[in-house]
Amino acid sequence: MSTRLDLSKLDLMDALDLAKLIEMEACHRYQMFASQFGHSGTNDAGSFFASMAENEAKHGQELEARRKELFGDAPARLTLDDLFDVEAPDMGDARRDMSVMEAFTVGLAAEQKAHDFYDRALPGITNPEVKERFIELRDEETEHGEMIRAAMAKLPNSAEAKPEFDIDDTPAL
Repeated sequence: MSTRLDLSKLDLMDALDLAKLIEMEACHRYQMFASQFGHSGTNDAGSFFASMAENEAKHGQELEARRKELFGDAPARLTLDDLFDVEAPDMGDARRDMSVMEAFTVGLAAEQKAHDFYDRALPGITNPEVKERFIELRDEETEHGEMIRAAMAKLPNSAEAKPEFDIDDTPAL
């Protein structure tokens, strides 16, 4: 997880833009995983990744609305090129033979990664508004992790099973 930004120089608009971009990056990665896996709309890894993409998109939209409320249509100074894998799961985390439980574990690790990013950034943040927002964002990532843990606890024992593949290497339904 990284960013090439000097976080001590962020103003509140930049902080909101950065947070939105972090959510967008994670959303795109989850969409890619969901597309690669396909999903049945039930208890499978692809469905989990699709739901995570929706959640990340929703959080990004909430951040965008807050930014627009505070700063109108002022152009963003940050782009996706300013960060890499802050919250997005690692590219190699998704494997074709992963169980639903393993997919949940990938999501949990991504939420922890985002929490750690905001937490490690706090000592270097000098702007009080940005510091307050980073604390909120860190705490939201903790809540997201707790939601995933709660959902994991409700998974059936079958969630540990690896998917079976037909002889032609397509997932068995």
